[in-house]
Amino acid sequence: MTNSIDEAAPPDVKRALSTSSDIFNERESSVRSYCRSFPATFSSAKGAYLTDAEGRSYIDFLAGAGALNYGHNHDTIKAALIEYITEDGLTHGLDMHTVAKQHFLETLERLVLKPRGLDYKVQFTGPTGTNAVEAALKIARNVTGRTGIFSFMGGYHGDSLGSLSATANRTHREAAGVPLHDVTFLPFPSGVMSDIDTLTYLRSVLLDSHSGIELPAGIIVETIQAEGGINVAPIAWLRELRTICDDHGIILIIDEIQTGCGRTGPFFSFERAGIVPDIVTVSKSISGYGLPMSLTLLKPELDTWQPGEHTGTFRGNQLAFIAATVAMELFEIEEISEKVAKHERTIETSLERLNAIDKRIEIRGIGMLWGADTAAIDPNGELAREISQRCFAEGLIIERVGRNDTVLKILPPLNIDEATLEAGLAILTDATRSCLNR
Repeated sequence: MTNSIDEAAPPDVKRALSTSSDIFNERESSVRSYCRSFPATFSSAKGAYLTDAEGRSYIDFLAGAGALNYGHNHDTIKAALIEYITEDGLTHGLDMHTVAKQHFLETLERLVLKPRGLDYKVQFTGPTGTNAVEAALKIARNVTGRTGIFSFMGGYHGDSLGSLSATANRTHREAAGVPLHDVTFLPFPSGVMSDIDTLTYLRSVLLDSHSGIELPAGIIVETIQAEGGINVAPIAWLRELRTICDDHGIILIIDEIQTGCGRTGPFFSFERAGIVPDIVTVSKSISGYGLPMSLTLLKPELDTWQPGEHTGTFRGNQLAFIAATVAMELFEIEEISEKVAKHERTIETSLERLNAIDKRIEIRGIGMLWGADTAAIDPNGELAREISQRCFAEGLIIERVGRNDTVLKILPPLNIDEATLEAGLAILTDATRSCLNR
């Protein structure tokens, strides 16, 4: 994501991008990013809308980078949180047994795991997605006794050192300040290197005693690379990857941090391939309310941890337990999978209009995770940045991802109403047309 306002942008766009308070510039670290592209000072939010301190509303196609699948301040979840706080429910409990955790685990088992035939132990890690990935990598290494991990070009798994070693983005990796070891990167089957037969190569590497590459402990993969540019792995490819892991005793880790909790339609994105990962990392929208919470789901035979061997003060957010329990129930009550299927058709139809404006715009996605890639027009990402800024000026928040940030990412709340979704997509279409005409 860009870190500065485009000085070549039209005057109305620059005015919209220059409204942030001086206190943020004076006191907040320069590491901040999203606020540079969307520098309004927001004061409230509801559903699919954010409202700034000036009273202006914005349609939210960012949704907390995927942490707000149920939108902002869902009434049912909010009511449950208020009731819990009013009754002096625990707000912090380390990993002690609590009623809130009990209800969460019971609901997870009843509504998510059992209906899908999944038998996973649930590890509550630190509150962010990278914590779940760190735990997953440690599990794979401890169980197999091997150190190597295979990851994929374009993949993003977090910014703490272990997960960063499996993250492909060069800028993020350079920020580590130390060498990142023990990860081998392979081409992903969608995106800029999709013409390479990765799995045939992978099988050859694993079978060849002279390949020079050791058998890895695990392979970590996103079924859809979100930050990598909305690159969708084919079903047959995912199934073959599962088979390869089985054949060689490799732990298959599926990173569901952004793609899970209904984002692609089913609760888990890997369901469309009919596979069962050995480990699943879950975060972002598991709480349903933007509250920090992360899980590492692991097959029972992999649960070889010693007590306290992987720990943290904020593992198991009590308020997130309350919110997540309600959110899992809402997934069924509000028929989220059906809504996603309907919205998917609306998004795809609208994005086809972008392609009609300029055939070089490539459309990719599934469910409610879509991207419009402008790389064939401008590989440096300036066009995508200008479109995003134009959208913001017109009341739509939409971020950019992928190599050189050339992909405009459509990531609305799953329960957005059809009229609001269409209004946001219309802003994107008009902004794209306007910027191309310029």
